[in-house]
Amino acid sequence: MLFNSVAYWLFFPLVCLGYAVCSSLIRRNSVTRLFLLAVSLFFYACWNPAYLSLILISVCITYLSGLGMERWPARKKLVLVISLLSNLAILFFFKYYNWFAVSANAIAGLLPGGFRPFALSSFALPVGISFYTFQALGYSIDVYQEKLPAERNFVTYALFVTFFPQLVAGPIERTENLLPQFKCDYGFDYGRVTDGLKLAAWGMFMKVIVADSIAPYVNGIYGDIGGATGCSVALATLFFAVQVYADFAGYSNIAIGCAEVLGFRLMKNFDHPYFSSSVPEFWRRWHISLGAWFRDYIYYPVGFASWNEKLCSVFCGKNRRRVSKMMGCVAFACVWLSTGLWHGAAWHFVAWGAVYGVYVITSVLTKKLRASVRVRLGLEKDGQVTRPWHYVQILITFFLVNIGYVFFRADNMADAGMALAKLFCLSAELAGGIASVGRQGLVNVVRELFVLHEGVSGFGFKLALRALLLCAMLFAASFVSRKEDGRKVLARQPAAVRWLCYYAVSFVIALSLLMTHEDVQFIYFQF
Repeated sequence: MLFNSVAYWLFFPLVCLGYAVCSSLIRRNSVTRLFLLAVSLFFYACWNPAYLSLILISVCITYLSGLGMERWPARKKLVLVISLLSNLAILFFFKYYNWFAVSANAIAGLLPGGFRPFALSSFALPVGISFYTFQALGYSIDVYQEKLPAERNFVTYALFVTFFPQLVAGPIERTENLLPQFKCDYGFDYGRVTDGLKLAAWGMFMKVIVADSIAPYVNGIYGDIGGATGCSVALATLFFAVQVYADFAGYSNIAIGCAEVLGFRLMKNFDHPYFSSSVPEFWRRWHISLGAWFRDYIYYPVGFASWNEKLCSVFCGKNRRRVSKMMGCVAFACVWLSTGLWHGAAWHFVAWGAVYGVYVITSVLTKKLRASVRVRLGLEKDGQVTRPWHYVQILITFFLVNIGYVFFRADNMADAGMALAKLFCLSAELAGGIASVGRQGLVNVVRELFVLHEGVSGFGFKLALRALLLCAMLFAASFVSRKEDGRKVLARQPAAVRWLCYYAVSFVIALSLLMTHEDVQFIYFQF
């Protein structure tokens, strides 16, 4: 059941009604939790009922591991290892086994005899498996580190892992934030409900109106990189930057908004990432819940691990400062390898993670040098960069992010390499196009450069202008709300303006849902 479907918006009001009956009339928290668990499992079963067993296995393993770590403290490390390995084994089999088998068979095929030792699996990837696995593993690690006691109520813990708004695409919630909320009683709060609906409506607008309008051009160009021009690849990459943000941030806003209607606070997952002035800052603003998970459960443990210090000492001698930097680089490399693999079982995702690893490590290692250069050039005073240079930094960061998106969006490494080659030849292509304006006319040149033909890319001038207008609208909305919640900004406007926005957004979303014959999946459902 997709958020951007009529079925969901029939399902959600019924959930709210049942929740209100349980929490306000029956007034028993245990009944309320059982009701939410039942609807969450039903929500997930709408994709594939058979895969309910996988999520329940993960729930049972991590629930029992928490109890086991408290019951046998002397063996809690063994219990944690069993929990981690069993969950990761399930994740590996369903998400990574085929990729591993194909890669291993290709290597084995180079040997004499062409032996291929691994058979391929025919199982489909369960929706949301990376998200709920990481959330459950976070709980096991938190109990091991004694950040919180193990949860003894199975229904409460199962609800923490399976809570339907954030079950299939996050945010990846932290135990200390979400789990205690299921033990509280919530009554009806008009302000909370309306704020949640506003956020959910904005998320729907981002997904249904913005992301889905841009997708056909991106899919058309990246689906035929060989026949695309450099200009069309550049435009498709820029559009994809908007599409993936509107798609995933839209999902997060719907999830956070729906949870808020029910009285639960989910963590913020996006914080205007395209206004970042560096790549590390971008990743502190983009998919915040995943970044925080990798920081706490991979970066810190690896960065301060004794084996890492010994390894780095081999290369750096006894220089503690150099060892510390080397340890950080090793930790960053582990984080970005994990980030690339988390996003997909393919070499182009590994390359995408490696690109960002290079970005971040280079940024950290050259931080003092860059600051010194800025001061000498008058671009930084008293630790603050000048406003013009700040905007230049934002543009540079956005450019670097888009280079990374080429690997993220391409179907394979060959397509990614071809796309980059065409982007590097962009200046010559533009020069040739400008030179031919006199012969062909500006409109025809633009059509040829950007492949704006209804019969070729399925994307003509009108759709391109609409997509650009929607991108501009999203940028304007993000710019206005970059320092303050957009709902607060809207609340200060006259009543006529507020209600005009509410009705216009609701009408456009409803019209799009009713006119669209198929529900387009969210991009991050594939992860």
